[in-house]
This record gives sequence, C-alpha cells and structure tokens, in this order.
Amino acid sequence: MTADVRTLHPDPNGAGLSRSARLRGYFLTGLVVAGPLAITVWLSWWFINMIDGWVKPFVPRTFWPETYLPFPIPGFGVIILLFALTMLGFLTANLVGRTMLDLGENLLNRMPVVRGIYKSAKQIFETIFSQSGTSFRRVGLIEYPGPGLWSIVFISSPPTGDIAAKLPGGPDDQIGVFLPCAPNPTTGFFFYVARSQLREIQTSVDDAFKIVLSLGLLKDESQQEKLRDLAAQSKMVT
Repeated sequence: MTADVRTLHPDPNGAGLSRSARLRGYFLTGLVVAGPLAITVWLSWWFINMIDGWVKPFVPRTFWPETYLPFPIPGFGVIILLFALTMLGFLTANLVGRTMLDLGENLLNRMPVVRGIYKSAKQIFETIFSQSGTSFRRVGLIEYPGPGLWSIVFISSPPTGDIAAKLPGGPDDQIGVFLPCAPNPTTGFFFYVARSQLREIQTSVDDAFKIVLSLGLLKDESQQEKLRDLAAQSKMVT
C-alpha cells in the first residue's frame, strides 16, 4: 500500500523527456519523500510538547533538565509519564495497591456525577486495552448509506441488557459497529446492525484506518477484490 517514488519519474536518467518534465518529476519525487517525513516529525513534535505541557507542571523545577542546562530537552514529560504509569501498574498489581485502588473507587462511587463518568471511562479503557477482547479489532462492510453503497465499519460488541431485549432477534442476531467519517475517523456513527447485513473482511484495523484517512486512495488488493465481489453480488440481486 506504499507508493513507489519511481512511478513519478519512470525514467531515472530523464532520457526522452523535456527539461520541464524532468523538473516536474524531480519535484514530485522530492515531495513524496519529504511530505510524509515532515508530517511524521510535526505530529511527533506536537505530541511530545503536549505531553510535556501536561506532565511538567506536576514535577518540581528542581528535576527539570533545563534547570541545569541552557536549553530545554523535549520528551522529559513523556519519560516521566511512562515511568509513572508503569509504577502505577506495578503498585496496583500487589495487595496493598489493589486495596488502595478499591478504596478510591468506593469513594468515587459515592459521588453522583463523578461516579457515572468514572465507570464509563473505565469500561471504555478496559474494553479497548483488553488483551482478550475483540472489540474494534475486526473490520467489516455494511451496505450504507443506501443499496449498492458499502462503508467500512469497525466491529464492536453485541448489545446487552434492555437494549438487547428490545432489538429484533435478540443479542445473537445484532452486533455493534462504528462507522468512521472521512477523513477524520475519530468522529462517526455507532449503531447496531443485523449480523446478516455485516460482511467481515480480513483487512487489518490499521489498513482500514488508512483507507478512511486517504478517502479511499489507499487500498490493498484483497480489499479491492472484496469490494468488486460485493458490487457484483449487488448487481445480481437487483
């Protein structure tokens, strides 16, 4: 799914091409090489500075590297955050840390507003980072927003409780899916759909995100074959 810069300049020696065509090929090749690198560096720098801005105010200035150096060191906050999270997980794994965590959760459960926020956030994090869970680790296709139009969705979990009781067919016939919006996959629509209307595909979550982010410009061969098969089946039905 990666582009080959040689396709922008099919003749490396420039034989048979005009000067303007060669310059255009060189420019596009340089753009393809420098563009992804610049975006990666910018996003990494933005993320590091954001974490530093969050963490460093909680650390005494005595421990800041720039206190003793004439220049700041980016990433200090990231290192502190990784160390703090690792230590928190280590302490929580033993009996004393688990007891303190239970006391803190009992205290939060007595707060009317905070209780709902904490429980919801905890369930979301446990579901996403669970080693055994399958939510949002599988990709599928549904016929949406109309007949013959197929959208990529990320498969969640089946409905439970009163929601499952009110849906037709029960929880075994329904499945939750998240349909991301392009080109911003962090927004979208969550809904329950009949399992018979969902076509699970073998495309990885990373590749599916790339397809959504690129507005369909990036596709692997297996994805193209699946879309062609679905289009052919749709024509046969109609």
